[in-house]
Amino acid sequence: MKKQYTQSKTAFDKQTEKGCNPDDHKKWSRRSFLQTLGLAGGGSMMLANTPISVSRPSPLSVALNSVENDKILIICRLSGGNDGFNTIIPVYDYDTYANARPLIKIPPSEFITLNDDFAMAKSMNKLERLWGDGQMKVVHGVGYEDSSLSHFHGSDIWANTNLTEEDRTGWLGRYFQELYPDYIFNPPTSPPSIQIGSIGNLIFKGPENDFSFAVSDPRRLLQIAENGTSYGLDTLPDCTHGQQVKYLREVTNTTFTYADVISQAYENSTDFGGYLEDSLGRQLSIIARLIKGGLGTKVYMVTLGGFDTHSGQITRHQTLMNSFSEAVSTFYQDLQAAGWDDKVLTMTISEFGRRFKENGSLGTDHGTAAAAMFFGTGLQGSGFVGEHPDLSDLTRGGNVYNTNDFRQVYATVMQEWLCIPKDMVSQALLGTSFESLDLGFNCSGSIDPIDGEAIGHTVTYRNNQTYIHITTPSTAHTDITLYNIIGQKVATLRNEVLFEGSHEIDVKETAQTRLSTGQYVYRIETNGASYSRSLLIS
Repeated sequence: MKKQYTQSKTAFDKQTEKGCNPDDHKKWSRRSFLQTLGLAGGGSMMLANTPISVSRPSPLSVALNSVENDKILIICRLSGGNDGFNTIIPVYDYDTYANARPLIKIPPSEFITLNDDFAMAKSMNKLERLWGDGQMKVVHGVGYEDSSLSHFHGSDIWANTNLTEEDRTGWLGRYFQELYPDYIFNPPTSPPSIQIGSIGNLIFKGPENDFSFAVSDPRRLLQIAENGTSYGLDTLPDCTHGQQVKYLREVTNTTFTYADVISQAYENSTDFGGYLEDSLGRQLSIIARLIKGGLGTKVYMVTLGGFDTHSGQITRHQTLMNSFSEAVSTFYQDLQAAGWDDKVLTMTISEFGRRFKENGSLGTDHGTAAAAMFFGTGLQGSGFVGEHPDLSDLTRGGNVYNTNDFRQVYATVMQEWLCIPKDMVSQALLGTSFESLDLGFNCSGSIDPIDGEAIGHTVTYRNNQTYIHITTPSTAHTDITLYNIIGQKVATLRNEVLFEGSHEIDVKETAQTRLSTGQYVYRIETNGASYSRSLLIS
């Protein structure tokens, strides 16, 4: 039983004891109060001397936590604008590259050859093993048309995916707000998303709430996690002031709850060893422990800063990429030793690339497109995706044109890695749809092996109806159950022998019970195996 916190009364608490303010009659809502104070439904804590911010979850994330899809996404933010040309070197047009960068080019003697057309610098040598083991892919020329050259605006666009208007919401935050509005009062057992190393990124902000708030004293937070202490809610007066205090305490209790489960997961695992004692190494070391400890979080974001290389780029950039390659390589050794390497996908993002030509300060100025890197056994082989920008076709400012839209990268990861339905992906990307890139993984049909054969299952939406399509390789008894986002069984859709072939299930009609609009999860059990996926009821 949790202890109730009663010590150190605040001014708010002392005023409450005197009763409610007689002028306390204005219209007030939790939403407006949250906006006024800049609070939100997540929290932050310190773990291993590194700040961790807990982001507000969506029912989509909760649904993913509830199924057998144990895939995890790591977003690695290279803050400042990473130079893609000195990261992935265009060997196929080296003369053009070298002429544009006579003083900061990577010479052939410093190449790690990836194939006949591309190389990376020896400062990234720790990634050579991942490339050789089929655990690295590169998407060329990632960006967007009319790229912003501002750090702040560029970062916002990569977070909110809105190319035409100022938008203070993020692509994950829109999921959170739309699909799970009551999180603070009914939180899931583990945080579906965590950002570590930096807090408050726009990616996690919804249209109504800022999705992060901080607990300033990590010692207090760890004490809460260890002792199960929480703030009492029963003695507050029934008035606006009391509601405000209650809301703040509920928010705080949620943070304490997550501090508890995060700490438990951290303590359930052990250090792998081998990480450098630098920023990204510490971040990924902590994430590895949380993953191995069974936390259940689906999305993490880490940050490595310092990529605004206007001057002295050679040493600065190579030092950063050495840190990056060391951390990522050790991270996947850690995961591989624990059997998690095929379940964790890492992708890089940066607010923009660097200008193709060097400047007069041995550096590069703000540019447009750059390579995005992916890591993990789930990639099913190393390689390159898309066309490299034409180095002879530059904008007036001397920048290359992007060849892959960053939103298409997001859409691919959401649809094909996290297995999010395509229409929900489009909704998160402000109504825009994108075809998936070939990154080596695919959720279409969700083909899974059963005794050497395969069962296929997918979801479609027609005329406001939701359908599950199943392809069975042989006749077998099949049990299909529907669950809501908190894991409660709501209907049995099939409990019978299904013959070999294709089957379609109208979910709402078959459930024979009223299904509210929202997110659900179905589970198929047959031949001793089970398969799950989320779906949407409209």
